[in-house]
Amino acid sequence: MKLNKFQEELCNSNKWDFSNLKALFLNCTLKKSPELSHTEGLMNVSKTIMEKVGVSVEMIRVVDYDVAYGVYPDMTKLGWEKDDWPMLYEKVKEADILILGTPIWLGDKSSICTKTIERLYSTSGDLNEKGQYIYYGKVGGCIITGNEDGAKHCAMNILYSLQHIGYTIPPQADAAWLGEIGPGPSYLDEGSGGPENDFTNRNTTFMTWNLLHFALMLKNSGGIPAYGNQRSKWDAGCRFENPNPEYR
Repeated sequence: MKLNKFQEELCNSNKWDFSNLKALFLNCTLKKSPELSHTEGLMNVSKTIMEKVGVSVEMIRVVDYDVAYGVYPDMTKLGWEKDDWPMLYEKVKEADILILGTPIWLGDKSSICTKTIERLYSTSGDLNEKGQYIYYGKVGGCIITGNEDGAKHCAMNILYSLQHIGYTIPPQADAAWLGEIGPGPSYLDEGSGGPENDFTNRNTTFMTWNLLHFALMLKNSGGIPAYGNQRSKWDAGCRFENPNPEYR
């Protein structure tokens, strides 16, 4: 599509510097590398946008690692022979933006996605340098693909989980592509129409930019203000104007 001068000016109005941001894409496909992942195909749309504006980006397939089941930071201390989560957690802590990607199975997110959220939860009690929970000041979103209904259901569950453990969720922080219900082509299959779908491309682009804007705002402002939300000070006896008579 050829753009006129006004349209070109609108499309070239990016005036922000995102080069100090890091983004981590955790692909929760059930397929080990290098098997084709349709979820990764859609995640790559968001990843490419971020790379174009200077963000440091990494994409990981969680299934490629020996991540133990459980809700403790290191499951080898509870009898598991191996647990790669502590290593992945270091990457999570470094990232300003976290995007979880998942296929839909039986109307729900993948088992790998559930396990990933459980492990994020296992480390959510750690504190940052301000005494807040560790994921404060970071933003989260999700990308979903499938051939059956459930995209909004998965997004509600994932985004709720991320905000519950401390992530900031921008407006419209999810994007999805659904093929025809039942057997049929998946996102990257020839003739699926997925990569060309305007609705999905628009939502993926908007999601990406909302994540970028919120991450940059939080980074530039030093994160979320540290008052009334510091676990360290609560444990020390501060009650931040809580009206409960027990604390008066």
